[in-house]
Amino acid sequence: MRAPRSVLKQQFLKKWMMGLQVFGSAKQSMSILERKKAIKLSADIALASTRAGRTCWSRAIIADASKDDDGKVLVQHLLSPESERLKKASTGLAMENKRVRCKKILKRSCCIKRVRKGASKVVLAKSISKRIVKRRTQVLKSLVPGGEFMDDISLIEETLDYMVSLRAQVDVMRRSLAKATEVVNGK
Repeated sequence: MRAPRSVLKQQFLKKWMMGLQVFGSAKQSMSILERKKAIKLSADIALASTRAGRTCWSRAIIADASKDDDGKVLVQHLLSPESERLKKASTGLAMENKRVRCKKILKRSCCIKRVRKGASKVVLAKSISKRIVKRRTQVLKSLVPGGEFMDDISLIEETLDYMVSLRAQVDVMRRSLAKATEVVNGK
């Protein structure tokens, strides 16, 4: 069961602030690009950590961030008790992805279809619609972290969860920017 959006926002804000503090204490003088990277990386890891590895996209974000030195430190700091379990889960995800690919290759090689010259318009329309759905699914798989390794049903579930999480992230970040602007302007 999903956490209510307000709980998700609170968890995200807490972990995002912790991540920003880690970056702030690590380097005193940062360039604009380094600050941008720090904000994005801490927001991504904070968002993924709110799901505690229960979703494929969150494990993919954590695994991807763990490859980078800055990301590795941040993942360890934000997910200290959970980080080892999530790293193992993301490693298991890679092995599962290889199995899925092998099954797909096998399926394709066994199911070579031949189209007859006298195919009806209905069959042609079906094949066109299947191609369109397949292309759109591929685009969606490229947008969701870890999506390229999911089946279609899982992809839809993960996409919905990812969209809800991104929406909460945007809301929190907008609210934080508004509060910071008020403080700077002295209101």
